Amino acid sequence: MQTNKPTIIAITGASASGKSLYAKTIFDELLPELGPNGIAIIKEDSYYKSQSHLAMADRVKTNYDHPSAYEHSLLAQHLSELCQGNSVDIPTYCYKTHTRLAETIHLSPTPIILLEGILLFSSSELRNKFDIKIYIDTPLDICLVRRINRDTVERSRSVESIAEQYLTTVRPMYYQHIEPNKLYADIVVTRGGKNRMAIEMLKAKIRQLMHGR
Repeated sequence: MQTNKPTIIAITGASASGKSLYAKTIFDELLPELGPNGIAIIKEDSYYKSQSHLAMADRVKTNYDHPSAYEHSLLAQHLSELCQGNSVDIPTYCYKTHTRLAETIHLSPTPIILLEGILLFSSSELRNKFDIKIYIDTPLDICLVRRINRDTVERSRSVESIAEQYLTTVRPMYYQHIEPNKLYADIVVTRGGKNRMAIEMLKAKIRQLMHGR
């Protein structure tokens, strides 16, 4: 094993559970201390499969809450490359057009890599690459309200389409592919991404890891 391989911290939970906020808070608060060469953040959503070959009417029918919607093999490959000291080009995904953009994000290895997404624990290939696994445990009714607020403002979606997607795929896939994988978590965080104690605990662990390097 490479001596100074990155520590990969995976943060998962239901859609709108607060996992993105938790990861971003950790990243933003440690960035001034560790610098851009010390910590990075990767979103699982960046690895949604390209759907440029499909018409828009077909793209909206995709089950975006199923593991098959993601190119997890590419994400696993990129994590392996980062652990070997190589840089990667991360895809970018557009929620409005439901496909990848032409642009990519160039990322060099950093000692700490935060990875956040809803289905990270569903793949054993991915799970084996994680050093710390965190599950954000938030009641589904709270997640739904947050999802409505987010998707109407940030993703130009109607309340009707959000509700239909939630009942058709989001909620069923949560019970099938997300909630059962909570058992793989090293840490379960309640009260979402604003749980200050959980934030401070992970920050302290990251500082300990950096000191050990």
